[in-house]
Amino acid sequence: MSSGQRLRAWQREALEQYQRTQPRDFLTVATPGAGKTTFALTIAADLLHRRVVERIVVIAPTEHLKTQWALSAASMGISLDPDLSGALAPQFQGYAVTYAGIATNPIAHRVRVERQRTLVILDEIHHAGDALSWGEAVQEACEPAERRLALTGTPFRSDDNPIPFVTYAPQSDGSIASVADYAYGYGSALRDGVVRPVLFMAYSGQMQWRTSAGDEVTARLGEPLTRDQTAQALRTALDPQGSWIPAVLQAAHRRLQEVRRDIPDAGGLVIATDQTAARAYAALLRDLTGTDPTLVLSDEAGSSARIAEFSANSDPWMVAVRMVSEGVDVPRLAVGVYATTTATPLFFAQAVGRFVRARRRGETASIFVPSVPGLLGLAADLEAERDHVIGRPVKDEDDLFAAEAEMLARAQREEPAMPEELGTYRALGSEAAFDRVVYDGGEFGYDAIADDPEELDFLGIPGLLEPDQVAELLRSARSKKAREELAQRQETVEIERDVAFERRAELRRELNSLVAAWHHRTGTPHGVVHNKLRSECGGPPAAAATAEQLQRRIDRLREWALRAS
Repeated sequence: MSSGQRLRAWQREALEQYQRTQPRDFLTVATPGAGKTTFALTIAADLLHRRVVERIVVIAPTEHLKTQWALSAASMGISLDPDLSGALAPQFQGYAVTYAGIATNPIAHRVRVERQRTLVILDEIHHAGDALSWGEAVQEACEPAERRLALTGTPFRSDDNPIPFVTYAPQSDGSIASVADYAYGYGSALRDGVVRPVLFMAYSGQMQWRTSAGDEVTARLGEPLTRDQTAQALRTALDPQGSWIPAVLQAAHRRLQEVRRDIPDAGGLVIATDQTAARAYAALLRDLTGTDPTLVLSDEAGSSARIAEFSANSDPWMVAVRMVSEGVDVPRLAVGVYATTTATPLFFAQAVGRFVRARRRGETASIFVPSVPGLLGLAADLEAERDHVIGRPVKDEDDLFAAEAEMLARAQREEPAMPEELGTYRALGSEAAFDRVVYDGGEFGYDAIADDPEELDFLGIPGLLEPDQVAELLRSARSKKAREELAQRQETVEIERDVAFERRAELRRELNSLVAAWHHRTGTPHGVVHNKLRSECGGPPAAAATAEQLQRRIDRLREWALRAS
C-alpha cells in the first residue's frame, strides 16, 4: 500500500476486522462507489508485505474491469497482468481474469493458484452464479487459495444457484440467506458523505399502442394496469419514434446543463434496452445537443476504450446498452436516463451505482425514470440491504425478485425479436409529463412541490445543498404547498358558508311571509303553523334549519294552500 493512501472510516473498520480475524474467506458487501477496490487492494498489499501470500488473482465480471483493476493495483504498488496468456511474467505479482475466462479452463487457473500461496479477489461475486458452469469453475479454480476475498456492491441474485465461498445461514421461513462478514450500505455511505444522494425524476404521460388482437389502447403511464399493459405502456414510452423519450432527453439535458455551470465536466448517461434503441437515442441527442454522444454497444470492439475515453474527457453524453454496469467507474456522471425495460432489483442497483460516486460534498445525482410502479418502488427502496436467499418462498407472482434471473438473462442476451413477435404489438404515440420526485424513500408529487418547472432545477446544482437539506427542502415545500391548498380550501368554505347564510336568510324571509299569509287566511297562529311544518318535514326551528329543510317547508305550505283552493 502506498504511504499516501488514505482509507475511509468503513474501510479502516473492515480492515481492522479482517486483520483481527485473519479469515480464509471474507465477504464484503459495500454500496457502489464506497471504495471496495481500495479496500481489497489494501488487504492484498498487507498480505504480500507480510508474506502471507505470494500471488494476487483478481476475478472480475468484464474485460474492462480487468484493466481497471490492474491500473488501480499499480497505483498501490501491486503489478497485475490484465492480459495473461501462458506463464505469468516475472515482473507481475498476479493477474486479472474474467469469470468467463476462469470457466474456459479452470484447471489451468487452479494449477497457478496451487503453485504459490494466493489471494483470490472475487469482484462482484454474485456473477459466479450467472451459470452453473461458472460457479463450478470458480469453485474448482479457487478452492486451493490461501485466502479468498469476495466483494459485491449490488443486491444478490434471486435464483437458487449457490455462490461459491459464501456462507449461508438458515432463516425462519425455511430458506437460507447469505451472510456478509462486513456490510456497508448506501444509507450509511450517504450519511458519511461517501456517495451522492439521488433524485429520481419520474415522468408519466399518455401512451397509445395497438395490441396483437388489433385493439388500440390508450393509457397513462403509471396508472393501475395489468402486467402486460404496464409492459406495453413502458415500451411505448421508450419508443424513439414517439414524443415521450425526446421530451425526457430534453429535460435531462437541461438538468445536465444546469449542473455543468458548476461542474464543467459533468456527464450524462442514457441506459438503453438494446442496440437499436441506443443508436436511435444517440441520434436524438445529436439533434438536441449538436454533438455526437459516446455510443457504447456491448459486443463491439473498443467498447472499453470508449468508456475510458468518456471518463477522461468532458463530453456531455454517453449512450450504452450493457457495458456500463457494476464496477465501471465514471465519477463525473451526474445525470442519467433509465430508458430500459429491464426492471430487476439487481440491474437497477447496478445502473444507479454508476451515478452515486461522489467527488465532493454537496453533489446530487439526477436520474430520469419512467413513472411505473416497479421502478418507483426500487427507487424508493434504494437504501434497502439485501442478501442472496435460496429456497425463498414466492407468494406473489408480481414479486420483483421471483423472475429476476430469467429477466436479466433475457435482457443481457440482446437477442433480436422474432418476426412473429414484432407483429403482436405496435407503439402508436406517446407524450411525456413530469410526475413526481422520488427521494430519500419518499415521493413528492409535482403539484405538491412547485407550480413552475424552473423551481426544481436548483435541487440538483452541485455544492448547493447537503443530502439532509434536499430532503428537508422537499418536505417543507410539500408542507408549504399543502398549507396553501388548505388555506385556499378554507377560503372557499368561508365563501360557500357566506353564500349559504345569505340563501338561508332569503328562505327564512320567504317562509315567514308565507306563514303570515296562511295566518291571515286561516287564523292559525304563526307558532302553530311553524310547529306543524316541523312535524311534517322534520328538522330544527327555522332559525337553525338548513336551506334544504326551509325549502321543504315552503313547498309543503304551498301544497296546503293549493289543496285549500
